[in-house]
Amino acid sequence: MPNPKRRHSNRRTAQRRAHDSLKRAGLAECPKCHEMKLPHRACPHCGYYKGREVIEVAAE
Repeated sequence: MPNPKRRHSNRRTAQRRAHDSLKRAGLAECPKCHEMKLPHRACPHCGYYKGREVIEVAAE
């Protein structure tokens, strides 16, 4: 297997790792309860997805 002949510079390593940082999750507003939720998923607060209830959520 080929091995690197010389070490990579700090700049080259940093340029490769420039896109490795974590990004904030893109949230969408639930049309029923107006809480923030992940898109294309059932709302964890009210249990609705696409206008119908898909999971039962216990009332607090």
